[in-house]
Amino acid sequence: MATMSNCLTLKKSNCKNCYKCIRHCPVKAIRFSGNQAHIIENECILCGQCFVVCPQNAKQIVDETEKVKVLLQCNEQVIVSLAPSFVANYDGVGIEAMSDALKELGFYAVEETAIGATIVKKEYERMLREDERDIIISSCCHSVNLLIQKYFPKELEYLADVVSPMQAHCMDIKKRFPGAKTVFIGPCVSKKDEAEHYAGIVDAVLTFEELTNWFKEQNMEPKAKMDSKTESRARFFPTTGGILKTMEPGISGYTYLALDGVENCMAALRDIENGNIHKCFIEMSACTGSCIGGPVMEKYHRSEPVKDYITVASYAGHQDFPVNQPEYLTLKKQFSYIEHRLQPPTETEIANVLRQMGKHKPSDELNCGSCGYNTCREKAIAICQGKAEISMCLPFLKDKAESFSDTIVKNTPNGLIVLNEELEVQQINEAARRMMNIRFSSDVLGEHVVRIMDPSDFIQVKETGNDIKNKKIYLAEYNRYAEESVVYDRDSRMLIGIIRDITDEQKEREKKENISRQTVEVADKVVDKQMRIVQEIASLLGETAAETKIALAKLKESIQDE
Repeated sequence: MATMSNCLTLKKSNCKNCYKCIRHCPVKAIRFSGNQAHIIENECILCGQCFVVCPQNAKQIVDETEKVKVLLQCNEQVIVSLAPSFVANYDGVGIEAMSDALKELGFYAVEETAIGATIVKKEYERMLREDERDIIISSCCHSVNLLIQKYFPKELEYLADVVSPMQAHCMDIKKRFPGAKTVFIGPCVSKKDEAEHYAGIVDAVLTFEELTNWFKEQNMEPKAKMDSKTESRARFFPTTGGILKTMEPGISGYTYLALDGVENCMAALRDIENGNIHKCFIEMSACTGSCIGGPVMEKYHRSEPVKDYITVASYAGHQDFPVNQPEYLTLKKQFSYIEHRLQPPTETEIANVLRQMGKHKPSDELNCGSCGYNTCREKAIAICQGKAEISMCLPFLKDKAESFSDTIVKNTPNGLIVLNEELEVQQINEAARRMMNIRFSSDVLGEHVVRIMDPSDFIQVKETGNDIKNKKIYLAEYNRYAEESVVYDRDSRMLIGIIRDITDEQKEREKKENISRQTVEVADKVVDKQMRIVQEIASLLGETAAETKIALAKLKESIQDE
């Protein structure tokens, strides 16, 4: 048997790291690396839950429409095996109307997979009557088969070694139409993998979504017309307990049991492993509600389990399809263990990872499940195996962020005050308390900010929506100068005040201003004094010059007289 095909792909750009897929994956077959989800193919059971729950449509089913179109171009006889759940997916459309629509797309013929279901249920009845088996688990659901092959290998002996209805029907078609190609259409992801694993039986698989998109592409829509009643009890197969409804009751004293949902199937397999179940035929379906709750129907068809069941039940008959039952050996199907498990880490490795996640003692292990794993220990094991990252632990990230922010708040020299929209103090750091002579935060928490400072700036920012940046204020009550910024965080509806104490700077500035003023005053005095001296000198010089002039004049006169 080949390795698992990649039926599910991931749009990396769409993955938003929400961990919803891992939370809903029953076998945790998803790995996170580089903040992106990756499906672990050899662990996946293709139940499609990740596809169903992904809110960003990051998970995609590989589309085989083009493959089918190529088959139609290359072969005259391409025959559809249509899953009986189609009546729940296409409201009011019977097999005759679906056949007309599919033939218009180019298919040679259309038959119901319920024909193959009839063949399979007859083989189950033979096994119960003739084979001496303690427990028989139905093998119609490929996801259940993968679950047992990968996670419960000890229970492989109880898995019915019989082909699925899809395979039985396509084998029957190819026997009746030599050279024909077969295409299965249904609500299941895993059938794509089953068809590829067991080559030569089913040539291609389409989901109802792919078929609907093809109809839209051709501007077609199946007519809402129910056909005449036919004997078709096997149409019950896509419902929970549907296989049991078609089988003869009470064969050889067996207990009949129907289970749906992977978790319920896993619980039953554990019970079998523990020896608690005997002489039992168990119908297992991975999807809740069985095939009418299939991943494609659940994703794109409004989930109405009661209505869908009633639709299927009303369409089903009370007798079996007439079939030519093949020799039981031709229906045999071998299932083998699929190795997938990584080596379990040591206790020391697990403990080291738990410590890195901030889990130093059992009471630290919240087991909140936000990362997608049921317990912190499971998450630690996944980290050791390279399937998860420490950053997926939301409580760890929250504590780390709070610790980091607390460190900044506590150690910043700036005062921080956080107010709600009622201007009540929600948080105040140590630097702000020192500025305002507040001994304990509890003294002001919940109190109106007016108790400790002027609220006008906070009111202005709240009313106008315009933040204040680096405004110089004087806190008269505390004889301090400060530089204030007020920001309104609309998301949290909080007002944040950042206050930088600039008292020392202001005093230093005032000191420098005083020195400058004094210097100017001294300079003015010196200038005034110098001017007076100059004026006095000038005055003295002026008097001397005048006297000299008079004396010379007199001397001149006396000389002239002589």
